[in-house]
Amino acid sequence: MTAPGPLRVVIADDQALVRTGFALILGADGIEVVAEAADGAEAVDAVRRTRPDVVLMDVRMPGMDGLEATRRILTGHPDPPRIIILTTFDLDRYVYAALSAGASGFLLKDASAGRLVAAVRTVQAGDALLAPSVTRRLVERFARHQDAAVPHRDLSALTPRELDILRLIARGLSNTELAARLQIGETTVKTHVTRVLGKLGVRDRAQAIIAAYETGLVVPGSDNLSG
Repeated sequence: MTAPGPLRVVIADDQALVRTGFALILGADGIEVVAEAADGAEAVDAVRRTRPDVVLMDVRMPGMDGLEATRRILTGHPDPPRIIILTTFDLDRYVYAALSAGASGFLLKDASAGRLVAAVRTVQAGDALLAPSVTRRLVERFARHQDAAVPHRDLSALTPRELDILRLIARGLSNTELAARLQIGETTVKTHVTRVLGKLGVRDRAQAIIAAYETGLVVPGSDNLSG
């Protein structure tokens, strides 16, 4: 659980101007920037020292890049922070790898001040920071063209209904759309989604979508829901 008090953030980017600008925007909204880092190694150290709620992580940094830093932060940490990947490209292959490693979403560096603040608050609340349809587009482009950053997951623990839920999540449907498609209540949908995430051992819908593609449950470019 997040400790009471201001939301705490670490900013990792090799451009000082980006770090300063983001810090000013977040600070104006009552979000505390507890540390800044110019490369991945500094980011890992800053997270260990300050235990933030959220990390804004640039991917392309000198030395240790943001992808390796993300893996190190999220591996073996009992209560890791949420990580938002910063990128200048909305379909960067590094973003896919970072999502596979456990990042909670991505944000374009030219995002507005309001979107930056909303992004930090969204992931801190436990939601994935991107529309499922965007994740799906990202995964379809890169899932079959590089090694996965996580092992393929076993779907045998999922019930037929939960497999249907996962297929629909991978197609980009929201909880409201899932409820309408399956003709069940949204509360029931939320329960199913929570169980799917738990059985897959993933933190949010972004990782669930990746698991659906990497296990072959959903094939890139296909809308087939049978099986």
